[in-house]
Amino acid sequence: MSKVKEIQQFLQKENLDAAFITTPDNVFYVSGFQSDPHERLLGVMVFKDAEPFVICPLMEVPDVKTAGWSYDAVGHEDTDDAWDIVMEAVRKRGELPASIAIEKSHLTVERLERMNELFTGAKFVRLDEQLNGMRNIKSEDELNNLRKAAELADYAIEVGCREIAEGKTELEILMAIEFEMKKKGVQKMSFDTMVLSGPKTASPHGTPGDRKIQKGDFILFDLGVVYNGYCSDITRTVAFGEPTDAMREIYETVRKAEQAAVDLVRPGVKAMEIDKAARDVIDQAGYGEYFTHRIGHGLGISVHEFPSMTGTNEFALVEGMVFTIEPGIYNPAVTGVRIEDDVVVTADGVEVLTKFPKELQIIQP
Repeated sequence: MSKVKEIQQFLQKENLDAAFITTPDNVFYVSGFQSDPHERLLGVMVFKDAEPFVICPLMEVPDVKTAGWSYDAVGHEDTDDAWDIVMEAVRKRGELPASIAIEKSHLTVERLERMNELFTGAKFVRLDEQLNGMRNIKSEDELNNLRKAAELADYAIEVGCREIAEGKTELEILMAIEFEMKKKGVQKMSFDTMVLSGPKTASPHGTPGDRKIQKGDFILFDLGVVYNGYCSDITRTVAFGEPTDAMREIYETVRKAEQAAVDLVRPGVKAMEIDKAARDVIDQAGYGEYFTHRIGHGLGISVHEFPSMTGTNEFALVEGMVFTIEPGIYNPAVTGVRIEDDVVVTADGVEVLTKFPKELQIIQP
């Protein structure tokens, strides 16, 4: 079933007239058209009983058709009021909708106020949960894109490990990784690539810089690539030269915690139980205070998507879900370690997409 038909069924079930989808990732999910509109209006309007349309910058209308969208695409120039063009397209389809489902987590106050003016008296309801539910379960085509994205991420870690050398900076290693990804045809990374070394590994979201690699460092790579619109997200921590016993202990604790969480994945298990499986290992080893974030997040078109894999989320895993498992210990007095995999919930367990080894890799100087 097409995404448009699925949304139309939702509208009919909920007795709503229309849905207006505005998040670029959701526009891509529904229409196949990928765009970064910046401040310009982009959206898909789906109707209960009429044909949908895409609204986008006029210069991108040919790209909408090339992407495979078979319905109308209406464009606006920078000198236009884009909402006038939206209203013209809506009126062609009959009466103005009296109830519209919108992405409340994305639509700005300014745009909602404008819609209130144009659709006088209309009721606006949340579309977010419907879209999250649709995107949460991946098709086989989506899974194949995610598998390829993970394969490329594995290779990026290999490149990073090969580039490690004493005196080389974090940014130099980062540049080498992204250069090799471009040679592989990767248009963009899932997020800003992270290469952190030495004491900087103890910052979960640290910023790569001009720190030079030294013997005895742990080096943390956190990166991902986009393949056919789908993201990967992997973290590995490796050693440059022999680590101390304290560093090894932290590493092994994180590795065991990550594996405990992976081993628990199957349909029906709650997100909070995945978090607890890893957190218990880290707590029991005495490092609980140094594990300062959730176990993971949904993964797909967006690098962070539904659900949030927190210790309080009772959402039950279902077959076809894809998410990350990424426990970490961040002790500024010793080191930081994070290990992250992308996993798929299968009918009876788990498929791990990211395959770079998790045993401690020691790069010899």
